[in-house]
Amino acid sequence: MSFELKSDRKQSENKTIRFPRRLVEEIENAIKGHDVTFSGFVIQACDYALKNMNNKIENK
Repeated sequence: MSFELKSDRKQSENKTIRFPRRLVEEIENAIKGHDVTFSGFVIQACDYALKNMNNKIENK
């Protein structure tokens, strides 16, 4: 399964998180031209990571 950016607006809760500057720059470059915010990208990336992590755990 590949990671695809999706436009998504949902009810949310604020959290504060620090990112390395290099990672912020890479994310901002990745979302240019897509209808997705920085937060939206992070949420989708975390969701993708969790789903794939769960698949690996279930396959053991």
